[in-house]
Amino acid sequence: MRVLVTGGAGFIGSHVVEALAERGHEPLVFDVRAGRGERAERTERGGHGADVRDPSAVALALTGVDAVCHQAAMVGLGTGFQDAAEYVSRNDLGTAVLLTAMAAAGVRHLVLAGSMVVYGEGRYECPRHGVVRPGPRAAADLDAGRFEPLCPYCGAELAPGLVGEDTPADPRNVYATTKLAQEHLAAAWARSTGGSAVSLRYHNVYGPRMPRDTPYAGVASFFRSALARGESPRVFEDGRQRRDFVHVRDVAAANALALEADAAPGALTAYNTGSGEPHTVGEMARALAAAYGGPEPVVTGEYRLGDVRHITADSSRLRAALGWKPETGFEEGMRDFARAGLRGD
Repeated sequence: MRVLVTGGAGFIGSHVVEALAERGHEPLVFDVRAGRGERAERTERGGHGADVRDPSAVALALTGVDAVCHQAAMVGLGTGFQDAAEYVSRNDLGTAVLLTAMAAAGVRHLVLAGSMVVYGEGRYECPRHGVVRPGPRAAADLDAGRFEPLCPYCGAELAPGLVGEDTPADPRNVYATTKLAQEHLAAAWARSTGGSAVSLRYHNVYGPRMPRDTPYAGVASFFRSALARGESPRVFEDGRQRRDFVHVRDVAAANALALEADAAPGALTAYNTGSGEPHTVGEMARALAAAYGGPEPVVTGEYRLGDVRHITADSSRLRAALGWKPETGFEEGMRDFARAGLRGD
């Protein structure tokens, strides 16, 4: 199968390209960065160095393609609105241009890099009111060190749980909103063309080739970059935020399986894509520091307005439907990441 991988020179996309090639497919890289410096070697299979928002470039790249794996996106928290237009342009306009070209070219299979950020806060249960959805946390509470969301009805402490794919979306920032819009666009394309679309809602992906020290890198990258400078990783809030850290090679394998699977025509299917092993941010920082050889992380009490407290999702649907399972455990993954090289994006 010939697969166009948008963002194929990036962190996750480059691993997807490798996973597809290893399984006997022909990946074609489409990336604004293709052919530059260290990424050139990964575009030798016929890569296109162009922007996904360029209709003519996308149309040309789709020639002879059987499926598309859409990884290209502007990532990050996107809490404010100073970058809102750029997020919407890169993520939503880019996706619309791509889908329009796919419709014209007769390419009917799409795998989309989704994100768990579409859920907002995770699943919470109140001992009195059952499952509830707390609103965004107030700056006054965060300033006072009150990080845990409370029941919106009685103010009781909540127990965090796993989020399923059928949970209503509640994006809390610009980036999350654009990722949800990508799914809506893909669903509309599938209904219109009879194509099949799969959205893999990634958890906190980490591993080799993560970009270092950029505003759009994940927390794992920030911690790893600090350790490389001989500094302590700075853990925000109290470090007890629950996340699911999933290794990039496992995410790449999920993309390959989703491309090979028979997906439902005329619809979008979403799959949570996580390790299934929730850990706190503090645990991750300590495990990474130990694997790297120090220094120990520091819990700062700082926060980013717009961050959610806990978000871990149930990935059993992906396991059951595609036979996927993560191969890299948390401790092994942290040891691997401690030795891995980062990109200087």
